[in-house]
Amino acid sequence: MRPSIPPLLRLLATFRSLPVVLLLALPMLVVATSVAAQETVIPKENVRTGYARVLRVEPVYQTLTATRMEQRCDGRTVPPEDPSAGGLSRIVGAVKDAFTPESGADAKPAASDDKDCQLVPVQREFRRPIAFDVDYVYKGMKYRSRLPHDPGNRLRVRVSITPYVPEAR
Repeated sequence: MRPSIPPLLRLLATFRSLPVVLLLALPMLVVATSVAAQETVIPKENVRTGYARVLRVEPVYQTLTATRMEQRCDGRTVPPEDPSAGGLSRIVGAVKDAFTPESGADAKPAASDDKDCQLVPVQREFRRPIAFDVDYVYKGMKYRSRLPHDPGNRLRVRVSITPYVPEAR
C-alpha cells in the first residue's frame, strides 16, 4: 500500500516547481519587452532657425469708443479745465492774473457763468494697433502669421522637420 500524502504537502509540491517555471519564462518575457520597446520609438525632432523675407505687414486695429460730457454754452463748446495742470503752472497763472490790467470790473465773466449752458455727451473713437498680419516668404513658400509686433523686413522663423510615419492598421 502507498502511504497517503496530505493535501497541504501536495499543494506545496506543486508550488515547488513554480520558481523553475518562472526561470524558464523569464527569457521569453525579456524578449517580448524588448520587442515592444523597439515598436514605440520616439522620433527626435530636428529643429533649426532661419530668416524669411517679409513681403507685407498690415496692422490690425482695435477701435475704442469713449464718451465724455462737455459743457456747451450758446452753441459753442467750453473746454474743460485741465485737472493735470497744477503746481507751478497754476501759481504762475495766478500771479499773471494779478498783474494784468483787466483784472477789475472790465474782466470777461467765465463761460460757465452763462445761463444757456448744458452738459452734452461727446463720443470719440480711438484706434490702436493690437497685432500685425505678416506675409513672408521662406524657401520659395509664402506664409502668413499674426504677430504682436512689426518684424521689419526680415523675420526669424523656427523650422522643424519630422519624418512622416503612417499609422499601422
